[in-house]
Amino acid sequence: MKKKLLLIGIIFLLMVLLFGGMFKVTKLRTFQLFGGLTYQVETENKVIALTFDDGPTKNVDQILSLLNKYKAKATFFLIGNDIEKHPEEAKKLVESGHQIGNHTYSHQRMVLKSPTFIKEEIEKTDELIKKYGYKSQIDFRPPYGKKLVGLPYYLLKYKRETIMWSLEPDTYFTSADEKVNYVVENIKPGAIILLHPMYDQTGGEIRAIEGILRELTEEGYKFVTVDELQEF
Repeated sequence: MKKKLLLIGIIFLLMVLLFGGMFKVTKLRTFQLFGGLTYQVETENKVIALTFDDGPTKNVDQILSLLNKYKAKATFFLIGNDIEKHPEEAKKLVESGHQIGNHTYSHQRMVLKSPTFIKEEIEKTDELIKKYGYKSQIDFRPPYGKKLVGLPYYLLKYKRETIMWSLEPDTYFTSADEKVNYVVENIKPGAIILLHPMYDQTGGEIRAIEGILRELTEEGYKFVTVDELQEF
């Protein structure tokens, strides 16, 4: 009986360690089990990519105004469900000449999902992005940066890579000033910055974007799309 309980305990411990390890792998922004992944680009040129997740929402006008003010290009990873809710904002983003990416249809974690679910989430959003006039390659970023086996396999099958990020101020700070300082202190050529301004109701995220644009423009950085960054 004791041996049986010991064996059960060992199996349980191994399962905990296995699932714990898998959980850690899903969170890594610089690694996935297979397929292409970009979280930054190695370059000596002072170019960086500003990327926005989620949306579109009514905040699009403010974001585009700031980008125009600083002559900056950005990449917007959009949610299919939000595109359906805000089609005019989706059109504005396409017409603005910025890069549009796919952030799934429902923004669920793409881990332990069926191949059919993964395929539908991505392809439905691709079609919505194309519906509003986007004709370039559509890059993909997983919700919450989560990926394990099924998602990388799908992307590899269709010759698409995972776009992650190297700086994520929203994860560590709440105030606009803190976010700006974090980016300025940690920026380097080839960085990909992640921000979430679409659902912001306070204006804090918009202030953070303007601060980042202002400070890094003064330092001589040029803001380009992810696709453009990968060409350096």
